[in-house]
This record gives sequence, structure tokens and C-alpha cells, in this order.
Amino acid sequence: MKLEPIIQSLLDTDLYKFNMNQVMFHKHTDLTGEYVFKCRNENVVFTKEMFEEINAQIDHLCTLKFKKSELDYLRNIRFIKNDYVEFLRLWHPLRDYVTTSLTEKGELNIHVNGPLFSAMQFEIYLLEIVNEVYFRFQYDYEELLQSARVKLEQKIKDFENGKYTFKFAEFGCRRRLSRSWHEEVIKRFVESKNCIGTSNVYYAMKYNIKPIGTYAHEFVQMYQGITRIPLAYTNYYAMKDWFAEYNGDNGTALTDTLTTDLFLLDFDYLQASTYTGLRHDSGDPFVWGDKILSHYKKLGIDAKNKTLLFSDGLDFDKAEEIYNYFKDRCKVTFGIGTYCSNDTCVEPLNIVIKLQYVNGLPVAKLSDVPGKTMCSDEVFLKYLKSSVNYRLQSENR
Repeated sequence: MKLEPIIQSLLDTDLYKFNMNQVMFHKHTDLTGEYVFKCRNENVVFTKEMFEEINAQIDHLCTLKFKKSELDYLRNIRFIKNDYVEFLRLWHPLRDYVTTSLTEKGELNIHVNGPLFSAMQFEIYLLEIVNEVYFRFQYDYEELLQSARVKLEQKIKDFENGKYTFKFAEFGCRRRLSRSWHEEVIKRFVESKNCIGTSNVYYAMKYNIKPIGTYAHEFVQMYQGITRIPLAYTNYYAMKDWFAEYNGDNGTALTDTLTTDLFLLDFDYLQASTYTGLRHDSGDPFVWGDKILSHYKKLGIDAKNKTLLFSDGLDFDKAEEIYNYFKDRCKVTFGIGTYCSNDTCVEPLNIVIKLQYVNGLPVAKLSDVPGKTMCSDEVFLKYLKSSVNYRLQSENR
């Protein structure tokens, strides 16, 4: 089987890739990075045919450049700066940065190595490629598509009949069934007026909806590779650079790279006043939300003017439950990914591409639950945990 090109525009990625990349372009072009692919599902086998198609798709990806219309669209995003767009006019993905291999057991390995500002851009493209190749080769794609359409129609009906009452953003790039299905989902949700935007920049441009996103865990992780910064203070310096870059704009902060408890030590009155809200991505959402609202109260900030964005593997029923719990105390919104773009009759892939090294030094995400931790160096991981715990114990006395 030979597929048509899966990535047809370099805008076919999440907005936060450009947001993070702009900070790196202005402040940290000296950093190098290594990203590693991992499939968290058990008993998933990638065939030789899948592997060959994935490589062919990566080859095609690396022929693409930004079109003038795409660059003009980026320039019109309020916080994207012209010098960064001019850099993107010259930039394109380099095939030399990506290496792939397939084990005899069918385990897929992907590594991305290169200047961090360039290597980081591969993540979403590669996940989109791997997902679509796997599901088209492994299953009857038309059968999957039919089951996905049935489920999508039910979700839209449930908004119409009042079962669901919240607004949400579509966050489905990295886990989507296919490019064409992803577009169909976005189009239908936009028509039904329930979707306030999408993380996918290309479809935001195409359907004239809001592109949504700020930063990911990798943004905080990269500061672990800057040796002058103490590990337990990397979140502080990351947020400081973000604040300086965007002058208080583009302001939803992610709390759980090194645990939410540590994040809140640095989320002082100035930060809490300036950032429009916070994003939840691990741990119990109700416990997390109550903790955040208590922090705002302690600082004397009216939480009703702040937004809590929930994005941790949500389905629509869970989102409605969270919305009803918090809606009278703050603004509440959701980023829903897999249950938008890959909700079919079979289990979706749980695949990730995570930053593992910066300037040759290991980095890690601790998260608010152990299952999301991914680190290639157990010695470093132990040291990172001890650094975080020491600061928590010493400053919470």
C-alpha cells in the first residue's frame, strides 16, 4: 500500500510548537536536543511495510517549506513576531535529524537529534505520520471511519440535546486517525458551534477559527539542560523567559512538568495576576482544580476572572462532569484530543515523542502521576526528584 502524502503543509501542527520555538529562536539557539519515540500500548507490532511507508512519509515531510500564504497567516497571529516568521521562511525540516529502526519484534524506534529549535518541530508531524500509517495498514480503514462517524454524530447530538453544555478546543493532532478524518471532525464541530478553536494551525487558518495553545512540558524540560539553572528552579526561569517574550500575552501556563506543587512555589502574585489561566494535564482534575483555586484565594485573586483548561485524556462525559464541578467558581474550558480525532471501534495508539536530552544532558518530566514520567537516565531522574523534594520541603515549612 502506498499512501498519498500525510503532511501537506508545515502548518499542520500544534500552535504551541511555534510559540515555544519563537522563545527558543530569540533566547536559546545554542541548545541541542534529542527526542525519543515511545508506544505505550502493549502488543502493538509495526510491520516492515508500515516501517517503509513511515520512512517514505518522513522523506516527503522534509521536502516541504512554508508557503507565503502560511507565513502571512502566522504574521497575523497577535503574538508571533515578524523576525521569527522571516526565520521560518528559510527553515524546513532536515531528514538528517531523524533516524528510524524496526526491531525483529516489530518495535518502532524513532530518534530526532539536532539543534533544539529545529528538532522540536518534528514531534507532531511524526506522530501524525505514525498514527495514520498504522491504522490504514493494520485495519479496514473504511470500517474505522464508519464507526468514527457514528460516534461523532452522537457527540454533536448530545450537545444539541443539552447533555453536554461546555465549550472546548480540538486538540487532536498527535493521535488522529488520519489527516482527512481530522479535518472532517473539525469542520463538523465548528459548524455545530461547540468548538471554540483548534490547536492545529492549518485548520485554524482554513476554517477561520481560533488557533489555541501556549507551551508544552518540553519547554520547561529544556531548561534542565542549561547548567547554570538549578533543576528545581527550571520552571521559574522558563516562565520568566515566556513572560519576557510575550509581555503577559499568550498566557495559559502548564503546571505539572515538575509537579504542580513545585509550580505553585513560583506562581506568585505577579505571575498569577498576569497569566490568564492554567492547564491541567495529569493527576485527579478535581483535586488539581481545587488546589489551584485555593492558591488564587491565598493570593487574593478572584478566580472567576481566571481560566482552568483541562486536557488530560478527556472524553466528553468527563469534561461535562468537570465543567459542572467548577463552572460557578472560575472560567472552565477543555482541550479534547483523542476522543475528537481518533474515537473509533478500536483502541487508539498511545504514542509520544518526548525530549530526553538537551546539550547531551538528560531531562525529564515528573508530572503529577508516575505513569507519565519518561526518562532515559535513572540516575538523573532520581537526582531530579530529590532536588524537587528538597525544595518543596525547605520552602513549605
